[in-house]
Formats: sequence, structure tokens, C-alpha cells
Amino acid sequence: MKMTPEIDWWSMLNDRDFLVDPYPALRRIQDRGPVHFDAASRIYFVLGYREFVRIATALQMGRDTRVWTNGWYNEQNRHRDPVGYRLLDQFQPQMINSNPPDHSRMRGVYDPAFRSRAVALLAPMIQTEADKLLAAMPENGTTDLMSAFATPMPLRVLRNLFEIPAEMDGEISRWSAALIKIGDILMTPEQKQAAHGALIEFKTFLRNHLAARAATPGDGMLGGVIRAFSGGVLDEEETLTNLVSMLIAGHETTVTLIGNGMLCLLRNPDQFDRLRADPALLKPAVEEFLRYEPGGNMILRVAIEDLDVGGTTIPKGSAVIGMIGAINRDPARFPDPDRFDVARSPNPHLTFGAGIHICIGAPLARLEAQIAFQSLLARYPHIRLAGEPEWRLDRRNARGLQTLPIQVSTTS
Repeated sequence: MKMTPEIDWWSMLNDRDFLVDPYPALRRIQDRGPVHFDAASRIYFVLGYREFVRIATALQMGRDTRVWTNGWYNEQNRHRDPVGYRLLDQFQPQMINSNPPDHSRMRGVYDPAFRSRAVALLAPMIQTEADKLLAAMPENGTTDLMSAFATPMPLRVLRNLFEIPAEMDGEISRWSAALIKIGDILMTPEQKQAAHGALIEFKTFLRNHLAARAATPGDGMLGGVIRAFSGGVLDEEETLTNLVSMLIAGHETTVTLIGNGMLCLLRNPDQFDRLRADPALLKPAVEEFLRYEPGGNMILRVAIEDLDVGGTTIPKGSAVIGMIGAINRDPARFPDPDRFDVARSPNPHLTFGAGIHICIGAPLARLEAQIAFQSLLARYPHIRLAGEPEWRLDRRNARGLQTLPIQVSTTS
């Protein structure tokens, strides 16, 4: 392990240049070694591919932050930071924050609906939503891809899955924007207060939403959740918090995938032309979007027991952050890692994580992205940048675009 006290990790993670383009800084640190200990926060940062696979798949590592020795879950912090404590305590009971056996019990409720075969049946619904949005976009001219297409499309898909009325779009977007900052790990008092308020409002809406459909749950995803709750598989807080997380992560993951992916194509016109010439490259292209410009900077794990990683012992109770932008461009795993290649194969990126906590919604995100790009390219033979895109600078972890101005044309 390289001891690097000169790296001010949290200043770097908040720096505008890093948020716009993290890769040069990550490569400089990665060149010093794959695992680094930050003495200030006592967090281990992992930038090596092999090392992060070890962490993500080891039984000694988990996701329950209550195990974190220097984390939020203690009496001292409950009195010192009551809002932050309540926020994390009320956001805790969900599969992404749980270790076995609770993790597998909760994940089992959703697993059948997110298997590839079940997700494939959603393609007509996803296509319908994509077509509606495309119909509202200009035939020729300029538009912002994020607000016109990339942001609303995944939210509409999730609304359909969970039978939520369209008028809730604005509220869900507002709640999600506040709660997504929990993934930043360090939050300001104002962000904690906003997130806690959003969580209370979100859960209140979902509690009423579930109650209204309890008598006729149906056979869809929402019906499965209702039956799991009524059958005692999930308690009320687990039911509500998992739904909150599904709606936030399921939305943001695909928004960033579509936006970041389109920017990759626009900045690599040779690869864009290659994809247009060979539509069979769409699936590997989506994987390359995920690898090359992932929609998150960090993946968190907490040591349940001591674990040796590449000669470094991660002590029990330690937090570990995988820096996914470095991991996905590790030269030891990916040839020519800074080159964007829509045909890259194999492409074992770790944007969705690995091990038991691998993203449950990955098949849905992939299908949405494939339909989104297939539809955009079919409608618009010409797409090019119409200005400088703006990255979201208000988030340390979730990495996506605020705006992506494009010029489009439906004529060949």
C-alpha cells in the first residue's frame, strides 16, 4: 500500500476540474499503486481492477455502513448530528445497504422482475415512451438531449413499472435530486436536511400509493412488492425504502448512461460513424459507454472482517471506496484503456459493481439504453454537438450531464 497523505481526497472529489474530467488525476494516483489509505478520513481508496474485484466479491466485505467504525452509526454522532443520523438510519433498511441474510431476503423480492427474460418483455413499453419523446423533439434544429429525452425517458419507464401517475414526475425528480447526494458520503448540513425532508415526503407518497393498490395488486412489479409486504417478507420500512432506492437509482443510472454515452459518440465521430454503419455494435457500444464514462465515481464497501487486498490489510470496520473511473481504465486489465472503442471485447467493466451487490437493475438499464440509442439514430441521421455540454457539479458521486446541446436533422 502506498501511504499518500499529500492527497487531499475530499478536496479533489469536490474540485470542478475533477468533476468535469476525473481521469488524469485518477491515473496519476493509480500509477502510485492500486490501494491508498486516507489518514484524514481513515478510508481506503481502491483504484486497481484486480483489487476491487477482490473487495467486491469477498465475503469479508459488505455494504452495511452501520459496521463502519468511524461512520455515522454511534451514539456520539446521533447527538452531534441528529439530522444526518436520522437520514441515514431511515435510509438504511434496503437491500443495497444490507449484508446477508437480509440482503438476499430483500433482493429476492425484486430478482424475478429484473432477470433478463422478464426485462425483455418490457421492450414494447420502453419503445413507446422513447417514441413519444422523440415525436416532441424537433425534426431539424437544436435541442438539449438531457431535458428533452435522457432525463424523462427512464423516469417514465419506472413510473409505468410502479404504476405511478404522470403528475408525480416533478416531485419524484425533486426528491431524487436531494436524496442522490447520500451517495456523496460527506454531505453539508443543508444537504442532509433537504434529503431528510425528501425522504419523509417520498415515503409518505409511496405508503399511500401502496395502500391504494393493496386490494388489487396485479401481476406486475408493484404487485410483487405488495405481496411481499402483506406476506411478511418485507416490513413497511424495508418496503418503502427499497422502492425509494429503486426509483432514484433506476432513474439516475439510465439518465447518465444515455447522456454520457451520447457525449462519447459525439466526441469520437469515427466511432459514431462505425456504430451507424454496423447496428450490431450497439450492445458492445453500450458496454463501452458504461466503461469509458461511468455514471458514478465511487462504489462503497465496508469490511465485516479483516481482508488482505494486494498486500494491504483492510481492517474490520473500515470503509473502502472503489474509484470506478480508475478501475474501468486500469491498464493492467484494459488494453489502451483511454481509447473509446464501440467494438471493445471483452469488456468486463465494473460500473455495475460485482459480487452479491451487483446492480439489480443492470439488465433494465442496458435495454433502455439500447432502445434509446437505436431510436435516436434511426430518427436522426445527423447528430452533432451544438455547444459545450455542462456536467453536474453539485454531486460528488453521481456523474452525469446537466445539459447536452445537440443539433439534429431527420434528412440524410
